[in-house]
Amino acid sequence: MSSLFYFLFWAGLIFLMMRFGCGAHVMGHKSKHKHSEDGPPVPSENTNNMVWVAPPRDIDPVCGTQVNTKTAKSSVYNGSVYYLCSRECREIFEVNPKEYLSSENLKIQAPETEAKHA
Repeated sequence: MSSLFYFLFWAGLIFLMMRFGCGAHVMGHKSKHKHSEDGPPVPSENTNNMVWVAPPRDIDPVCGTQVNTKTAKSSVYNGSVYYLCSRECREIFEVNPKEYLSSENLKIQAPETEAKHA
């Protein structure tokens, strides 16, 4: 009987620590953001929290086509997000991103269709 009380004591202590202690941060019980039902997190009263929103359209640095960022393949390089029209363009970009990030390659070209590689 004493082993049952021993087990219940430690199970209760672990539960309290996970629910109200350090584990609450990991489990998300003490979130500082209010979540709307269909959108991104809404920052609390603290104005230091910033939410980054992607632009609706961007230019693929590999082939120069305009892409819809919601459906584009993305790649992060040097702290910036780049949107690419296809998996193939993303693979080419990730091999040597410096080649495609020169100022002459990033000039906006005439709008083209998104299905250039299809």
